[in-house]
Amino acid sequence: MTQCGLLTGSNKPVPLRSVSVTVLIRGFVADVGCELLYRNDEQGPVEAVFVFPVDAEAAVYAFQARLGGACIQAQLREKKQARELYGDALAGGQSSFLLQQEGAGGDVFSCSLGNLPPGEEAALTLRYVCELPLEPDGAARYVLPAVLRPRYTPHGWDREDVTQGVPRVPQGELPYTLSLSATLQSPHGIDRVLSNCSLTPLSHTAGNRTSAQVSLAETPLWGRDVELLVYYVEPHKPSAVLEAGLPGAEPGSLMGDPAVMVTLLPSLPEAVPGQSSAGEFIFLLDRSGSMECRMDRRDGSPQRIDSAKETLVLLLKSLPLGCYFNIYSFGSRFESFYPQSVAYTQKTMSKSLQRVQQLQADLGGTEILAPLQAIYRSPCRDGHPRQLFVFTDGEVGNTEDIIAEVQRHQGAHRCFSFGIGEGASTALVKGIARAAGGSAEFIMGQDRMQPKPPDTAVGGLTLQYRIQDQTYKETLQFPLQPQDGDRLPIHRLAAKSLLLELEGAVNTGSEGDRHRALETSLSSGVVCSLTAYVGVDTERMQPVQGPLVRWDIPLAEFDLMAGHSLYGAPQIFAHTRMVVVEHTNHLYKQLPPPKCLAWLCRLSDFIWGSSRHEGSESCKHSAPPGTAPQEERAREEYLLLRLVSLQNADGSWDLDSRLATALGVSKTDARGRMPSKDVSPSVWATVLAVVWLHGRAAGLRDEWELLEAKAVGWVRGQAGPRLSECLEAANTLLGCTVGPAVFRL
Repeated sequence: MTQCGLLTGSNKPVPLRSVSVTVLIRGFVADVGCELLYRNDEQGPVEAVFVFPVDAEAAVYAFQARLGGACIQAQLREKKQARELYGDALAGGQSSFLLQQEGAGGDVFSCSLGNLPPGEEAALTLRYVCELPLEPDGAARYVLPAVLRPRYTPHGWDREDVTQGVPRVPQGELPYTLSLSATLQSPHGIDRVLSNCSLTPLSHTAGNRTSAQVSLAETPLWGRDVELLVYYVEPHKPSAVLEAGLPGAEPGSLMGDPAVMVTLLPSLPEAVPGQSSAGEFIFLLDRSGSMECRMDRRDGSPQRIDSAKETLVLLLKSLPLGCYFNIYSFGSRFESFYPQSVAYTQKTMSKSLQRVQQLQADLGGTEILAPLQAIYRSPCRDGHPRQLFVFTDGEVGNTEDIIAEVQRHQGAHRCFSFGIGEGASTALVKGIARAAGGSAEFIMGQDRMQPKPPDTAVGGLTLQYRIQDQTYKETLQFPLQPQDGDRLPIHRLAAKSLLLELEGAVNTGSEGDRHRALETSLSSGVVCSLTAYVGVDTERMQPVQGPLVRWDIPLAEFDLMAGHSLYGAPQIFAHTRMVVVEHTNHLYKQLPPPKCLAWLCRLSDFIWGSSRHEGSESCKHSAPPGTAPQEERAREEYLLLRLVSLQNADGSWDLDSRLATALGVSKTDARGRMPSKDVSPSVWATVLAVVWLHGRAAGLRDEWELLEAKAVGWVRGQAGPRLSECLEAANTLLGCTVGPAVFRL
């Protein structure tokens, strides 16, 4: 039988056999354990090196090995010392293991197991804790990174990039498997879990639904990240968790004192979109060769560049009249649509949309630093706060230089970053957003809770905050009995947050911050760029004999040109399908290609100053349409983009044959059903378009919410007393039942 994967000289697979992941999700925090199981079938000892991705904001806090029946806890040491201990152990014939962060980015780690004797097994387990981001529809999102792409090395870069040397094998031929099981806990109840992989049925392990378990139903492909979306029964109820300090830690220190974590997800009333024209919006689009890759490995999945372009179309349609904007693109060189930001008008919008259609992933490498510097050299406009939106697949080697550049200009702008496709660097995407006060988004696709004793001491907490002119107040109580266990996820997250801040200063040459970062890492157990975990098997009495053979664990290969022929020379408004990412516990092959649009609702605060509509569902994470064929759903999304393409810069539509076709009515009916001659054709056309969006494309709300807000604002300023009459007539013509609240009547 033919063996698959990377083989040794004796035609046996590399030592890593399986990766088993266990996740404990409590609210919006995940505590993760990853076990790597090795077996040496060679005649002599081997050293296995596994390079893998980790979220850049995850706090890696423990590392242990099970060797020959003994459990060995690794110790955190200064990185140079840890490497020396590991090397000395190998030279002395002792089994040893090393876990270290590669580079300063924090999103690539390597795990080394040396002197594994022939015929023996070893299980290495690392633990990390991470905060879970909130999705627009209220879900907590956990992602297990499984894709590591080689980083682009900028011209003149002289540092080592460990990702370049990782061996690759064809997808499906990796010699190790992946499994994942999750335990979910929330005092407010667990509703459901969705995923981009097939899941076992959700099993509630408590009668009040406060705990549940779920697992992967089958081994997933290594070519995409594994994603879980956890929905809670009452997500808007605040909660608090008390955690005791680390035993033996100095009182008054970060790890020595108790810590409380408060989770608050306000339920806010719908805000009325503002009509401010202030703002400068700069879009920076990655056009490097890697943007030709598909969004994921499924057949028919669009290229990253096409997904980003379609998103740009909707963003441009959503900008308010009177603001300023510009579009930059980069690869080995960079280009901009205009020398300086220009006013947003019908003319500049139309011209920019035409140019967006022509953009391709044809600019070579990923030199993002130069366009950033050019943007920062351009003067800001008084009264127009600058917002920078970066679209990239995030595969670069000079991550810390880019973050430092953004941080130097943090007082002059906010940066919002979007990682496109599988394997986008969390260090880069999250780092630049954190450096300039923005946010980051990634686009792809147990035990019973015991009742509280009546005599338990209780703590109280009151939160009061203001949003615009409205004051909100939340009061909650929580038990003063600290959370069980010694993992201390709250303390570890606090330590990681401090380390991210300190390491940024270390890169600028601050010796004091370097010392403090090293001290924080060693005292908290959280790995940073200055430290590493190392363990040595001192129980084995006889040294391991024989020459040591090193094997680098392979990862799945990727095809840079995948999907290129499917999306050559796209015509955005006529041929390109606009499809939304769907995450379910069904196989991805049942769903349409993914689309990086569902985060548009998050931009409303920055463009219109509005909130999401309370209670609206995010199409990004909805359940599959079930009986609707893929072709039918693709047509719905195509019709939406066709209607959007006809919208004017001020938010209105023109009453013409193109609009009638997009609405599915005749031109005669579109004009003949106008309720009164006192109503202007543009007002009637815009009411029809808004009613169509709500009645025929409600499931795609995340895509059109911003541009609809602009349209409603325009109509309210133009329609006068005839608006209710127009709404009634539009509902009759289109066969919809859209209520007056849409137009704030």
